[in-house]
Amino acid sequence: MHMNSFLKKALVISAISFAPVAFAVDMTGAGATFPYPIYAKWAEAFKAKTGSNMNYQSIGSSGGIKQIKAKTVDFGATDNPVKFEELEKEGLVQFPAIIGGVVPVMNVDGVKPGELKLDGPTLADIFQGVISDWGDKRIAIMNPGVKIPSGPITVVHRADGSGTTAIFTDYLAKTSTLWKDAVGAGAAVKWPAASSVGGKGNEGVAANVSRVKNSVGYVEYAYAKKNKMTYISLKNKDGNFVAPDDVTFAAAAAGTDWAKIPGMGTFITNASGAKSWPITGASFILLYKNPENKANAAEVIKFFDFAFKDGKKMAEELDYVPMPDATTDFIRKNVFSKVVTK
Repeated sequence: MHMNSFLKKALVISAISFAPVAFAVDMTGAGATFPYPIYAKWAEAFKAKTGSNMNYQSIGSSGGIKQIKAKTVDFGATDNPVKFEELEKEGLVQFPAIIGGVVPVMNVDGVKPGELKLDGPTLADIFQGVISDWGDKRIAIMNPGVKIPSGPITVVHRADGSGTTAIFTDYLAKTSTLWKDAVGAGAAVKWPAASSVGGKGNEGVAANVSRVKNSVGYVEYAYAKKNKMTYISLKNKDGNFVAPDDVTFAAAAAGTDWAKIPGMGTFITNASGAKSWPITGASFILLYKNPENKANAAEVIKFFDFAFKDGKKMAEELDYVPMPDATTDFIRKNVFSKVVTK
């Protein structure tokens, strides 16, 4: 009898020992600073649910592309989408994970958030150094009744290769021929304004604008909101002045048919629509089709699947726009399915 109960106990113990256990995984990603606030929030919620860690280094889009190509991370992140031909050549897939807005911010005494209104060509002239003082007539004409103290403008820009810069300069090039011909667009450009200072990441630009009087810069909206910065309202393609928020970002993105774009990579700048915020963009994820660490790749897919299903409210709380359900269904069927996870 005693032996029998001992055997029973031993069998129960061995059954427990060999039961399948869900092991926690440590994933790594690196790149864009634009989506960092929401990726950090999603990572916290994912860890609470699954025990798995998502360690993300907010180093800039160009750094993210470099790291995934060097295979030192499980995924790369960029707001400057990689062209389809390059994705194919490198054996990568790409999908948009979140939509947000880039906003011009300023540090000028007495000017409230959204009070200053500018159009694309005027904004481009400020960043180009053609307009170098807040007291310039062109700014005054566009802002009747707004008291703008004059002072020399300091331009704050990104010092690192940046998708936020790519989105911002893409918009400036679309709305200003002068900017397009003299500066152009890309993740890194030569900033021509005589008085200019660089900052690393969205964090660095936000910190410098907050510190330097009479400065102007550009950051992803979550950084402007978190740091209580004075943003500038912009005239959109339809001729309306709009303020940045999730409603105007969503309006800009509404016309994008992601399924029809090879590699899903596109900018959403200067979009049509009465309410559209003109400097809207998506942040993209890069994964290898045949990754070296398949278990980690599987967990990355689980993480973004979780973000698409359960992370919408978290995204909205930070004024990002979640990807629409039709788009995330497309991503599951046409992007996730191409990644070998076993």
